[in-house]
Amino acid sequence: MKLFGLIGFPLTHSFSKKYFSEKFAREGIVDCAYELYPIERIAQLETLLTDHSQIAGLNVTIPYKIAVLDFVDELDAAAAYIGAVNTLHISDLDGKRFIKGYNTDAFGFEASLKPLLGSQHKQALIFGDGGAAKAVKYVLEQLNIAYTSVLRRPQAGCLTYGDLDESIITSSKILINTTPLGTYPDVESCPDIPYQFITSEHLAYDLVYNPEVTEFLQRAKAQGAKTKNGLDMLHLQAERAWTIWTA
Repeated sequence: MKLFGLIGFPLTHSFSKKYFSEKFAREGIVDCAYELYPIERIAQLETLLTDHSQIAGLNVTIPYKIAVLDFVDELDAAAAYIGAVNTLHISDLDGKRFIKGYNTDAFGFEASLKPLLGSQHKQALIFGDGGAAKAVKYVLEQLNIAYTSVLRRPQAGCLTYGDLDESIITSSKILINTTPLGTYPDVESCPDIPYQFITSEHLAYDLVYNPEVTEFLQRAKAQGAKTKNGLDMLHLQAERAWTIWTA
């Protein structure tokens, strides 16, 4: 039996086990299982892999997409450029564990974003700057879409939430939430932005997928914006991870 799973903390919001369990049942895959492994510290990954030698692949979520870099032996090109990993392929190389890190978030985000883009979508605001945000930046660069990060604390080249005004919101027609704000069970939270300046020309994309419609998306939709949650991105990156694990 090969094991696959998800590491992060907490994992109460995750749909990954349901997704892969249903996939295995649907496709008649009987020699694989997918589990959730909530670890409170990334250092616990070593113990997890030692105790579960059948683990052949892991997805990585908040808050470990960057910290997990310390545990990989090799990175694929996208993960190396982005500086964040969300998929681990674990194999045996000459009797020793070998871990290769990948970033399938970029693949999932790009494939789900491109069909939504219009001619007005030339500038983006990215809320947050964690591992998922790094994949988002990578994709926007590939698509020649300019972006600015919005953070809680001042940082060179970035804006703070307090900086946002009508001019900035009006000129940035893509709004992307990469923070966990609004994730179940904290469903009433959202990025602190001036939603009243959002228009029907805006695209609001929330990487959060549980709940299906976050507070961020509700407020943007009320202003007429096109909205998208992270569920398609989740599915697309998961299928990409499965391809990596079974190649």
